[in-house]
Amino acid sequence: MNDDLLTRNFFDLFHMPVRYEMDIDQLQQEYRSLAQAVHPDKYASAGDQERRISMQQTSWINKAYQTLKNPVERAAYLLQMKNIDINLENETTMDAAFLMQQMELRELLEDVRTQADPLATLDTELKNVKAGMQELASGFSEAYQADRLEDAREALRKMQFMQKAHKEIDTLTAKIEDELF
Repeated sequence: MNDDLLTRNFFDLFHMPVRYEMDIDQLQQEYRSLAQAVHPDKYASAGDQERRISMQQTSWINKAYQTLKNPVERAAYLLQMKNIDINLENETTMDAAFLMQQMELRELLEDVRTQADPLATLDTELKNVKAGMQELASGFSEAYQADRLEDAREALRKMQFMQKAHKEIDTLTAKIEDELF
């Protein structure tokens, strides 16, 4: 059993370069391989310490995987690696134009059922949110690589809004589909 797994950063753990862009397929392959190697079932007849270490390693691997596969959490982790304290619950942008766009989107989502075709409206907004998220992710990556960490942090703040909007649109779409079908 390899004890040093618990001291590796998430990127090293999965043999990935420390950068924002992520090969999700490679991440999944590395995850499956690692998870299989330390799975607690393999240590069912081992001693207490080996079973405990296996559980810790499994937990660490799962946390690392969840962090790296999520674009917002991955960005926050990268900033934390640069000693920038990030508290995702308390981070918010002060960009007035961006906040206004978010408010307009929220209002549209609240009133979407009054649209002629609510699902088409939601589909359009989801495409806009995905495009906005992609643009912000590129901005984060560029700022991070150039060591413009405050710019990267601001991109992360906006990415949080976009991720939340994405989830809200998905939830609302599912509710309306359930009602219609």
